[in-house]
Amino acid sequence: MSKTLAIVFLSFFTVSLFSQNYTVADLKIQGNKKLKSSFIKKISSIKTGEKLDSLVIEQDIKRLKRLPSVSHAYYQVFYSENNQYNVFYNVVENFTLIPSANMYTTNNDEFAYRLGLHEFNLLGRNIGFGGFYQKDIYSSYAINFRAPYLFSNKLGLAVNYQDLTTQEPVFFDGTTADYKYNNQSLEILGLYEFNFNNKLELGINYFVEDYAYKSGATNPNVPQQLNVHKWLLKSIYEYNNLDYFYQYVSGVKNQFNFQYVTSTNDMLPDFFIAWNDFFYFKRFGTRSNWANRLRLGLSKNDKTPFAPFSVDNNLNVRGVGNTIDRGTGVIVLNTEFRYTIYEKNWFVLQGNTFVDAGSWRNPGGDFGDFSKDENIKIYPGLGLRFIHKKIYNAIFRIDYGHGITKNATKGFVFGIGQYF
Repeated sequence: MSKTLAIVFLSFFTVSLFSQNYTVADLKIQGNKKLKSSFIKKISSIKTGEKLDSLVIEQDIKRLKRLPSVSHAYYQVFYSENNQYNVFYNVVENFTLIPSANMYTTNNDEFAYRLGLHEFNLLGRNIGFGGFYQKDIYSSYAINFRAPYLFSNKLGLAVNYQDLTTQEPVFFDGTTADYKYNNQSLEILGLYEFNFNNKLELGINYFVEDYAYKSGATNPNVPQQLNVHKWLLKSIYEYNNLDYFYQYVSGVKNQFNFQYVTSTNDMLPDFFIAWNDFFYFKRFGTRSNWANRLRLGLSKNDKTPFAPFSVDNNLNVRGVGNTIDRGTGVIVLNTEFRYTIYEKNWFVLQGNTFVDAGSWRNPGGDFGDFSKDENIKIYPGLGLRFIHKKIYNAIFRIDYGHGITKNATKGFVFGIGQYF
């Protein structure tokens, strides 16, 4: 039988199989070693005795491929008896005890790094637990726990603690001062998955911010010492329709964040902050992937040197520097073209051409600030990705960004994982 006839026959058989009133005799899991079969069955929509539905099975496979513990997944269907079929989910696992490293520098000889260790499949149930140590002039650390399916196949919990200390620039009256900034916080979030595409995170964060003046300009209206206790109400709504095939991603994702912060100090008053990240990925041919992220954000527009949105090398614009400016509104577009230069067995070398562009609203300013030359940053650049296909998020990233707008800088950004 020719290859074409075989494909036609298989397609006809698949349509015929799933168009009939057949049921599932059993769901069987193959290929998993650490990931528990009971957990996979818990989060799967296909159940024994229910109707055999290809759309439901395909959604289950997409869900599995989104798990940090799964490198790839596919399914098979075999006849059992009495119009019943056995469904096999075949899983290729990732290694999930992952060290992490992020380093970044600019032409101003700034250097910072973050080292961490994280287990993404604790107890074989997709539970994440880990932490990091950061050196950015000062030492910082954090511990994170995340179990999306802790209570059921829809309800989970996340707990995060951090003690973060950095040197932060504060901008006022056209001048700059450096402050030692410390943030100690404890956060508890409830995680709820409405369906395959939509989920919600809702919780509370108690934190203490401490600002201590180090050097630079001063102003009688800008305190040199601040210690403020705050409560933060947090919500994240996510729509996710991404599909993964190893290093390739296709589809769309949208994530909306809203936070309301209460304060005990008038210098850092109560405020809200909201931002939306829209992601679009498209695969071209067998080696190319186009990736895009658009961020739109606003906060309460107080004229304060401690505005919440920052312009930062490791967050939004590669090559710009470490927290070089702040604002109460943000528009950032990151677009990059990823091309697989070399691939063999577990190893992938991927090239990357990108443009990061953004603009910010000045504290107390108006929407016209977004179009001012001094607020617009455009940084094209090149990068490389060294990818291990069987270890979760094992992507070593090197990017070099070179600014082409007013007062531009240039620099390298190193990290683990794709930039977005």
